[in-house]
Amino acid sequence: MSFFTDHCVPNSVIRALQNLGHEVFRLRDHILVDSPDDIVIAKAQELNCVLVSLDGDFADIVTYPPASYKGIIAIQVRNHPEVIPQLLDRLMTYLSSHTNKEHYTGKLLVVDVHRIRSRV
Repeated sequence: MSFFTDHCVPNSVIRALQNLGHEVFRLRDHILVDSPDDIVIAKAQELNCVLVSLDGDFADIVTYPPASYKGIIAIQVRNHPEVIPQLLDRLMTYLSSHTNKEHYTGKLLVVDVHRIRSRV
């Protein structure tokens, strides 16, 4: 699968995605780092990627209705970077179990410490 990572996504997440064999496009390689959210998600669409972000704005289904996108993964750190390893383990397990790109199309996955919620 292909992922487009927002500027706020740590390198540990990017490396973990790559280690699972996924193609990762970093925001900084395609658009300005301070690009507004609508440009960020448009670039993910253009590249045919699932967007991965720590930006809580992308978890807003009113502003970013999941059905309109190729997939959004919103990682919920909530100002606690120490939980990133837990979140990463949960996300990598989920991705390993759901390898079909179509599974992510039209969905928002909200990854937090205790679960992954799917919104459509």
